[in-house]
Amino acid sequence: MAEVINMPKMSDTMTEGVIVSWLKNVGDDIKPGDILAEVETDKATMELENFVKGTLLHIGIPAGGSVPVDALIAIVGQKGEDISALLQASPKTASAEPKNEVAETTKNAHETPATVQVENVQHGSDSRVKASPLAKSLAKEKGIDLAAIAGSGDNGRIVKKDIENYNPSTKTSQTVTINLPQIVAQESYTEVAVSQMRKAIARRLSESKHTAPHFYLTMSINMDKAIAARKQMNEYSEAKISVNDIIIKAVALALRKNPNANSSWLGDKIRYNNHINIGVAVAIEDGLIVPVVKFADNKSLSHISTEVKQLAEKAKNKKLQPNEFEGNTFTISNLGMFGIDEFTAIINPPDACILAVGAAKETVVAENGQMKISQIMKVTLSCDHRVVDGAVGSAFLATLKDLLENPVKMLV
Repeated sequence: MAEVINMPKMSDTMTEGVIVSWLKNVGDDIKPGDILAEVETDKATMELENFVKGTLLHIGIPAGGSVPVDALIAIVGQKGEDISALLQASPKTASAEPKNEVAETTKNAHETPATVQVENVQHGSDSRVKASPLAKSLAKEKGIDLAAIAGSGDNGRIVKKDIENYNPSTKTSQTVTINLPQIVAQESYTEVAVSQMRKAIARRLSESKHTAPHFYLTMSINMDKAIAARKQMNEYSEAKISVNDIIIKAVALALRKNPNANSSWLGDKIRYNNHINIGVAVAIEDGLIVPVVKFADNKSLSHISTEVKQLAEKAKNKKLQPNEFEGNTFTISNLGMFGIDEFTAIINPPDACILAVGAAKETVVAENGQMKISQIMKVTLSCDHRVVDGAVGSAFLATLKDLLENPVKMLV
């Protein structure tokens, strides 16, 4: 009884295959282990092995055509067998139809298209070596002379396994010796015991990343007016105000208008904080610590500036008291001063959000139909989806953008 040969799934991501060449013709007797064709997948060109004994009665896709996985590509059966029912049950799905309809029985097998001509490799004056395209490619990669290999395929044809099994130990070859300078070096490394701070950071952030379903929202903010306002304020303020100080103030005010982002997941309940305590990530020798600017929405920019400097100094000298790095309701991580354009941060428990701030960069923007250069800063809000939905996070960022692009609004 005739059997259908379908395109096999030859790689984990393969959805279709391209027939590079057929190695058998309609009417040929074939047996298990014969190579029927060479198939190009999404990862490599591979040989299609036959597992059926009989006569090749039908080729459903010509060389160069593509066909989806599990679609009919050939039929094998007994000579003279009627395969019309199998053809009707398997509609054509190939992207390239055969140029000539092949014979379905052996009585008119002489009408079958000729086998794909394989390029012969010349060795000397008369010798000719037959090899599949895949075998040629492998031999070229490995630097193997095809003339030195005995083919195991039909009529001595060299196939993939002949290249893979080739042992050149009994062959003579010409080698080229290149004298390389001797490099004297020694492998070495340094191991340092993990500090308790680093252990705590690893534990807390690992728990956060694995338990809180993070999602991220990125927004570009024009900082031209904020930078100009900072320059003016520093003409009068005794405490030199930084861009980061302005961002802290703007975040605090944005949270006041979007209180659902100022929240925490407590397992069986959600806490919506009425107070606004902004954690400010500070890099120190042992890792990272987050001093907290408490009630930031009620403090002036000069107050915030002075407090952040004091907290950062204490953090670097390891003199922070527990009440100075606990109680955060929202966290800011600013890597803009290190030249980072944008990044995503891991939520700092128990907060539901953390804002990652990049550098303000000169960027060409369109304004009123004209091109101009502005200082554009990208911020990315990481949200705990158990607490904060996309709409809440987006509304918070929209308010933050409005405040930073119009800093006078922070004064009213």
